[in-house]
Amino acid sequence: MTLLKTKTTLPCGELTLILHEDLVVLCEFSDRTERISAYLNKYFQNHDVQEVPLPHTIEAAFDAYRGGKTDALSDIAAAPRGTPFQQTVWQALKSIPSGKTLSYKTFADKVGTGARAVGSANGRNPICLLYPCHRVIGADGSLTGYAGGLDRKEWLLQHEGALIPSLL
Repeated sequence: MTLLKTKTTLPCGELTLILHEDLVVLCEFSDRTERISAYLNKYFQNHDVQEVPLPHTIEAAFDAYRGGKTDALSDIAAAPRGTPFQQTVWQALKSIPSGKTLSYKTFADKVGTGARAVGSANGRNPICLLYPCHRVIGADGSLTGYAGGLDRKEWLLQHEGALIPSLL
C-alpha cells in the first residue's frame, strides 16, 4: 500500500499530512514524529510512503485558513482510523464551528458520554485541525489537553477568533 506524504505550514508549526486514496488519514504537527510513526504502523502495516507536493485543493484550503477564512478546512475529505467510539467523537468535533469552543463536559454531553472518555478520544485524534479537537477546552475556560501543545492550541483559537488576546 502506498501512502502519500505532504507538508504545509502554519505560524504555529509545520504539519505533515498523509493521504490514502485521496483522503487525509493523518494531519499532525511534523515535530511529533513518534506519534506519526506509531499511527502509520498501527493502521497501515507494510506501507510505502511517497512524498508529493500538497494537492491543489488542500493547498487552497490551508491558504484560505491562513488568510482568515477559518472554516476553510472543514471541507477537506478525511478518513481517520480509530475505534467506533473514537470515530463518533471525532465526527462530533466537526460540529463545533470555527470561532467557538465547548467545554469537555458540554461536548461529552453532546456525544452522550463522559468527559474523560471524550478527552481520551480527543487525545488520539489523528487529524488535528480538520477534526478540530483544539476547540474543546476546560470548564473554567482554561486551555487544557491538546496533544499538539497548549501554545499551538492558543494560537489556533486566537486565529479562529475564539480567544480575546488581551485576556491571555
